[in-house]
Amino acid sequence: MTSPVTFTAAGAAPAKAGAPASLQHAYLELHEPPAGGGTAEPGKAVLGTIPFQFNPRELSLTKNAKWKREAQRNAAKSGPPEFTGSDPSKLSLEMFFDATDSMDDKVVKSVEKLFECCVPTVKSRQGKKGSPPWVILRWGGLTSFPAYVSSVTAKYTLFTPSGTPVRALCTVALEEISGEQGGQNPTSGSLAARDVHVVVAGDTLPSVAFQAYGDPVLWRDIAEANGIDDPMRLRPGSRLLIPALDELEQAHGQ
Repeated sequence: MTSPVTFTAAGAAPAKAGAPASLQHAYLELHEPPAGGGTAEPGKAVLGTIPFQFNPRELSLTKNAKWKREAQRNAAKSGPPEFTGSDPSKLSLEMFFDATDSMDDKVVKSVEKLFECCVPTVKSRQGKKGSPPWVILRWGGLTSFPAYVSSVTAKYTLFTPSGTPVRALCTVALEEISGEQGGQNPTSGSLAARDVHVVVAGDTLPSVAFQAYGDPVLWRDIAEANGIDDPMRLRPGSRLLIPALDELEQAHGQ
């Protein structure tokens, strides 16, 4: 089941009477992916930003849910739908670039930055697997989920006499990094679903490991799953991805 939601500029809350309007430009914030390959939080290092030259007119958000229905015995109708998982959220937006005032290559450079989001970062290539930068849409009080750029389509619509593009319309598709996982069929042979722990004051990785597995020694697996370099510094309110115990046993060869 697909649930599309479109946010339009016309749906924004009106400003209070007498309050001056404040124009805030949207931008894409690029982060280095976590060193350990986790999906809980993006890396703290900001690789850069890609500003919107003109704020988007609309944002389209899509979420797909997966359901399974089985026929009931001695019944003409199928049973109630059973939730089996959901796909990562997807966000689609358009970015318009124009350089008719300067007639230079600013549009080309902006499009190249978007294309660079579709390839692994230089730092991630040094590891076992290359990962694309994590992208977060920020627009005033609006902050999107951490995502990666799954596709970019650039349409050049105006050129200089020498052939340099000076106007482009780009369609950018963002896909959520960490989507909700559904229940696993115990006979399917797949790994058990992961859990998420919200850090509170006083939490340590060993205490979280003891709470999750009954063994504080397994804190290193949680640190690796979340790309944590300093286990002594946990920020209250942050979310930790907790690998399933079956997953750890397979990784340790047990």
